Amino acid sequence: MTDIRIAVIGYGNMGRGHAAYLNDNRVPGAVLGAIVDIDPAVLGKAREAYPHVGHFESTAALIESKSVDAVIVATPHYFHPPLAIDALNAGLHALIEKPAGAYSKQVRELNAVAEKSDKVFGIMFNQRTNGANQKLRELVQSGELGEIKRTQYVISDWFRSQQYYDSGGWRATWAGEGGGVLLNQAPHNLDLWQWICGMPKRVRAFCGFGRYHDIEVEDDVTAYVEYENGATGVFVTTTGEAPGSKFLEISADRGKVVLRDGKLTFYRTTEPVSKFLRETPFAFSQPEVWTIDIPWRNGEDHVGITKNWVDSIVNGTPLLAPGIEGIHGTELANAMLLSAWTDSWVDLPLDDDLYFAELQKRVATGRKKDVVEAKTFDLSGSYSK
Repeated sequence: MTDIRIAVIGYGNMGRGHAAYLNDNRVPGAVLGAIVDIDPAVLGKAREAYPHVGHFESTAALIESKSVDAVIVATPHYFHPPLAIDALNAGLHALIEKPAGAYSKQVRELNAVAEKSDKVFGIMFNQRTNGANQKLRELVQSGELGEIKRTQYVISDWFRSQQYYDSGGWRATWAGEGGGVLLNQAPHNLDLWQWICGMPKRVRAFCGFGRYHDIEVEDDVTAYVEYENGATGVFVTTTGEAPGSKFLEISADRGKVVLRDGKLTFYRTTEPVSKFLRETPFAFSQPEVWTIDIPWRNGEDHVGITKNWVDSIVNGTPLLAPGIEGIHGTELANAMLLSAWTDSWVDLPLDDDLYFAELQKRVATGRKKDVVEAKTFDLSGSYSK
């Protein structure tokens, strides 16, 4: 079988990374077939770097050329759903960058198209390749932890300078990005949180809009959630703290598990906590706890997700990150913003129309940024967040 020819749509920070590893033959069975970018100057740089592939100023021109089998969409957030829909409708496999979209309504429209298509639709949740995250999910899914009581997820090490936000006209605006830390940095964390612990039933969030930076969107978030079984959770993220912290702690009926500083530790009670607290005759006793360090291996990040996607195209291998699961992280981000805007609880599933209407109010009154030259950065250091 011939190699899957992949086009990268959007030759910005992430698009350049995808093009590089495809061109370096790091994904077996796939080749870089084309690059698409609406900016002639940016496309010119792509032509200089990869003169042997096709170059197009629009996805429509790419589709008309019939020169590729699949696309990776690495554009600003609002364009992920419509470009993926165009690709799927044209008979191309699609892999989109995170988030699935800026708002849940457009993501559900994308999912409806994907579910009717016979093409493989994936999303770049590269942190699902990380062995620690996989082990943590296995502990929850297997029942080894018992029923979850509380989750705490703090990711305050997504530090970004003002220069970062000033580097692109679409960044940190309601019109260009649809949000701040929840839509740009934290989609990975929101996905992992729900992938491991499940979706909550309602959300109450407090957001700081431009708390640390001269931006209109959120750069500081503290959210509280409730799950169907009565468990609770806290989610904290920001781009304005240094050095910041990063940990995920899950408390359950058989102890707790903590992922922090690259170490995964299971504090396992020798009997269920719910049973012990009812039956112990002693007022201040606690169940015996075993401390277990769980080994894990690093994943392949973006390359790993792309390998899995190509393998699914060729061999039907199950996707580690199915594209239709992108709705969960988008819905959580939207619910947190809507809660902050309305100063109230937000139930899940989200009222898509209400969120879209509130977002459009902010788009209409938002800033218009003037950027002389869009800048690109080496993002490799942020992949493990």
